[in-house]
Amino acid sequence: MDKREKEHQYARYEDIDKDELERDIEEIKKNMAPVGQEDFDHLLKLEKWGRMFTFGGYGIILLLSIMGLFGEVSSFIFWPLAIISALAISTGNVGRWSDVVHPILHGAYDKVPNVPERYTKKYFAKGSRRFVDWLDWIKPEAWSYEHNIMHHYHLGEDDDPDNVERNMQWLIRSKTPMWIRYLFIYIFATTWKFTYYAPNTLRILENKRLKEADKRPITDYEMDPRTKNGLELWMEYYLPYAIIKFLVFPMLFLPFGTQAVVNALIIIVLAEIFANLHSFLVIVPNHSAEDIYMFSEPTKSTGEFYLRQIMGSVNYNTGSDLIDFLHGFLNYQVEHHLFPNMPNSYYQKMQPIVKDICTKHNLEYRQESVFKRIKMSIDLMVGKTKLLRVDGI
Repeated sequence: MDKREKEHQYARYEDIDKDELERDIEEIKKNMAPVGQEDFDHLLKLEKWGRMFTFGGYGIILLLSIMGLFGEVSSFIFWPLAIISALAISTGNVGRWSDVVHPILHGAYDKVPNVPERYTKKYFAKGSRRFVDWLDWIKPEAWSYEHNIMHHYHLGEDDDPDNVERNMQWLIRSKTPMWIRYLFIYIFATTWKFTYYAPNTLRILENKRLKEADKRPITDYEMDPRTKNGLELWMEYYLPYAIIKFLVFPMLFLPFGTQAVVNALIIIVLAEIFANLHSFLVIVPNHSAEDIYMFSEPTKSTGEFYLRQIMGSVNYNTGSDLIDFLHGFLNYQVEHHLFPNMPNSYYQKMQPIVKDICTKHNLEYRQESVFKRIKMSIDLMVGKTKLLRVDGI
């Protein structure tokens, strides 16, 4: 079934009874039990899994370092263990961001009775706790504003900072051969947190400051440290992470010799590449493909807001906690956009109900393999396909 046939199979945007859709979605909230200890325990389990991957990966580096004390480690032993170590570290990295940081910064566990304050939106990763809770290229408060506010409440609009088709217009409109465009995207995916996410979140946060001061917004981000924003990017975003991750961590293996330090650095850099690829895989396709809609005006009602979250999002395959963990629980993107401040455990319970509501309103509930969706997203990024648009909306 091609895109045009699918459009005619489901109800048109303007024909959806948005008030009734709102009532149906709100009914889900009313029937769900309050967020409680069981949901918090689920988070702690996901957090534990992430730490197991991280410490397991560094444990392999320690093993290689100890082996190095008894003689040179052959490449036939080093590289398989190095790749396993890097994959474990990267899985812990992505799991920390998507499975733990993401729901906490949405305030998903704020209402759990007697929850430790470090797991609440108000305290998590604030100030010096950034180095304990979530040290990454991205500054937590910048990501919270870019993602929780601008992305979630402007999905598919011009103000959505994660509108992939709009962000890639410089490449789409260029005369670059198609094969070079694809190659660029593959290379870009290995560094995208550094080259795109960190500077773009700073730009969005800076535009909030400029708007409050009634000044003109920034249309592009600065990476040059000689500029004001570029200096902030390097001093508060890049350097804290880079120094700890690529200098301090490798130097911890210095007692085992300089080769152990070099080996650790190689594995950590490899893990960083894997983490970029993994996060690119599970994040980018959620709202970018030829069957996803975009809109030219803000929503006018809560029902219309709910409708856009369904028409502008896609899920991946779901199943066990392990499958969901590896997807960062981003495989429940439709449910998450309908209820952004809910715990991960809720989405598993809500999914069949949301599916039934979509069937009732003749709305397409998109759910496909993440690997199929990433191919569709890359086709969009290079200009091979286009997002759908709702006429006059």
